Amino acid sequence: MRRLLAAVVAVAVAAPAPAPAREVGGVDFPDAVSVSGHDLRLNGAGIRKKLFVKVYAGGLYLARPSRDAAAIVAADEPKRVRMVFLRDVDKGKILDTYREGFRANSAGPALDALLAKLDRIAPAIVDMRRGGEMFVTYVPGEGTTVAAAGGAPVTVEGKEFADAMFRNWLGPKPADGDLKAALLGG
Repeated sequence: MRRLLAAVVAVAVAAPAPAPAREVGGVDFPDAVSVSGHDLRLNGAGIRKKLFVKVYAGGLYLARPSRDAAAIVAADEPKRVRMVFLRDVDKGKILDTYREGFRANSAGPALDALLAKLDRIAPAIVDMRRGGEMFVTYVPGEGTTVAAAGGAPVTVEGKEFADAMFRNWLGPKPADGDLKAALLGG
């Protein structure tokens, strides 16, 4: 009996455990997700803070992990940011924050057209409650889909819009530099 017990323990210890999801701010981020038939890997995850207030836990999923923010934005590959809100945030504040990010990271002659496209995602954005989830997903040839529980998902065509959205987190002037570093695996 002891030998059988020892053998069972030895096998259990030697058997590889499934890779755990990464936990950030009490939120589990799986190591991989499937998006439109594409397997994406968790590149990094962190907390979005405004001053000292925790706003959401966010994770960046990519087809190929990278620490190069500019290359991630430029890549015409599927990518996703998942946000799980740690506090209540109203729809207007979310849209205002995206507008600020566009102005800070996408300035130039195309800014007005990008801001007009940003207005198109308004039906997808809802007042987020603690625990609510929102996704920003880019798939080449399909566009950028913004989706939140309780909202109507909206897809905006064009790689330029995707680049502007992802620069909110990965651009030279992100809303939260610590979150950017965490999303890049730092």
